[in-house]
Amino acid sequence: MISATLMAQIEQKLPPSCRQEGSALLSSVTSVVADLGIPTGVSNRHVHLCQADIEALFGAGYQLTPIKELKQPGQFAAKECVTIVGPKGSIQRVRVLGPARAETQLEVSKADCYTLGVQAPVRESGDLTSSADALLVGAAGFCHLDSKVICAQRHIHMSQEDAMRFQVQNGQRVKVRAGGGCGLVFEQVVVRVSPAYALEFHIDTDEANAAGLRSGQDVFLTE
Repeated sequence: MISATLMAQIEQKLPPSCRQEGSALLSSVTSVVADLGIPTGVSNRHVHLCQADIEALFGAGYQLTPIKELKQPGQFAAKECVTIVGPKGSIQRVRVLGPARAETQLEVSKADCYTLGVQAPVRESGDLTSSADALLVGAAGFCHLDSKVICAQRHIHMSQEDAMRFQVQNGQRVKVRAGGGCGLVFEQVVVRVSPAYALEFHIDTDEANAAGLRSGQDVFLTE
């Protein structure tokens, strides 16, 4: 979105005779962006596995079995589930998402951290340095996750065309307004832009419950 600071900078560059008209135009554009809905994707705890860990958990040469396509192109929920074991407790039937990745990454909520007894940091996907540890148990074996457990930073996936429509850039942090009775505004939402992405606002179950949001409901960028 066009920030108030940027709007002021643009207005200063306009000739005095054009400032009022230019200001009105910028305000109009910002208003249009604020009315563009972004569908929500509520993300429950899940794990992305590398091929070596897939085989450790399910057997040599094992391939994940897709059961449902996800909104992000090429991504799917697999039939396979695992059990997470932490120092304090365990969580069963945690869904594996495919396809196989270069590095395993387990994503949980803060509520899950209390159940497991782990201290997973809030991180962007792929930022695993000094993250939490856990044990995964599958149908054929187990694997230890060393610094591979995070709580995912809330974010928006969008294509380059979407980024132009919403006037944002890859890596930018924005505010997102949730509809409904709660009227909650999420800050520090990371914009992730790629030709491979479909428009979707990703939050975990804790955040969705706090805002009264369900998958498919629209949210909106705000100043």
